[in-house]
Amino acid sequence: MATKALATWALALQFGNISEPAIDLAIKSVYNWAGCAIGGYSQPAPGIAFEAMRPFLGGTGNSTILGTDILVDAPTAALINGIASHADDYDDTHRDNPIHPSGPVLSALLAVAEWKAPVSGEDFMTAFVAGVEAECKLGVSVFPEHYNIGWHITSTVGSVGAAVAVGKLIGLDIPELQQAISIASVQVTGMHESFGTDTKPFHVGRAAQNGLMAALLAQRGMSASMEGLEAPRGWAHVVSTRENLTAEFDTLGEVWEMTRNTFKPFPCDRIIHAAIDGWIQLRSKALEMGLDIATITKVTARCHPRVLFLTDDPEPKTGLAAKFSIYHAAAVALLFGEATPTQFTDAAAQNETVIALRSKVNVTSDATIAEHEAYVAAEFADGTTLDVHVENTIGSFANPLGTEALKTKFLDQVAKMIGDDRAILAWNAFYNVVNSTDVGAITQSFRK
Repeated sequence: MATKALATWALALQFGNISEPAIDLAIKSVYNWAGCAIGGYSQPAPGIAFEAMRPFLGGTGNSTILGTDILVDAPTAALINGIASHADDYDDTHRDNPIHPSGPVLSALLAVAEWKAPVSGEDFMTAFVAGVEAECKLGVSVFPEHYNIGWHITSTVGSVGAAVAVGKLIGLDIPELQQAISIASVQVTGMHESFGTDTKPFHVGRAAQNGLMAALLAQRGMSASMEGLEAPRGWAHVVSTRENLTAEFDTLGEVWEMTRNTFKPFPCDRIIHAAIDGWIQLRSKALEMGLDIATITKVTARCHPRVLFLTDDPEPKTGLAAKFSIYHAAAVALLFGEATPTQFTDAAAQNETVIALRSKVNVTSDATIAEHEAYVAAEFADGTTLDVHVENTIGSFANPLGTEALKTKFLDQVAKMIGDDRAILAWNAFYNVVNSTDVGAITQSFRK
């Protein structure tokens, strides 16, 4: 019984049982998520969602909308912070499938930690790890079939991860958590068709909110299947043509999915990061040789087939759409030598110079190339051809971002929303989350 096995393991998990590498990656995941959520509130989607909800909100709540000093109820905070954390497409991602693990789980968990304060750092992190292990094992068990037919795996498994994390934090017993998992699993959210629109990050916010609500409903006695994941008409068999739940859940506590988490260096789909890395390197080589980027006549890339599966959009009209365009990625990497949120705005997508270079990009698929790998090249008017092979892109499992790079990323995102001084306070608070005696008070440390 996969659902019972997951619930039993999650509730038995103690902080001291978690490996040191998993704790290290969990802490990095927390502050990376926080930076994305605070910075992501500058994107339209979270503000649209908040304004849509505002007429229905009651008095002052206990949970913070990050990037603001607004307090709302926990389910609303989970929704808005989940949307914001994914709005820039700058959040974390798993080595073995395209899940963004932290968004659904932490958006729900922090909202509850503020509501149910005090929650210690160790209890918070233990619940977080339990949620991530749950969603990632679930995701790996149905990948790639589930993903390839069009489901957004972050949100389809994220609601279960959020339910497990919140359920553990609020003290559900095993049957209650089984039912919470089932309630979360029926709220399947997110399809590829939304990629490049405001609705993609909405998937993550809704998964966080759905998982939180599933745990609360189970606590209040709402009945549900005790085998919601593995039953013949349960989650795994409905959303995928293949599943391996039992084998994956058998590794709980032995193989830590948290240690396979990675962090994005570029705010766009991770599948094009290797090519971006290569084109940035190629640009540096060109400038060292005295070549003029404006004289490029042809740009090529040979990549994993999922690159064109997800990002074959030669004419993106918006910044969000540009995050899913390998052609736009090539143009901005070569023109600007970087790929930051600034290069994925509406203005950048509509820039005439960018558009002109996009039209010179040709991409081919090669099934022998790994997702974190790419071969890129550019030809110049004088006949010079430069090429770069990226074997393990920056930010990949084999070439991860370190603490200093993650700190810079955090401060760059957060300072634009709350200023430099408060950004440093926020960094210190989230960096030291595991030592906190009251995680819910963290947000108070950098309020105005």
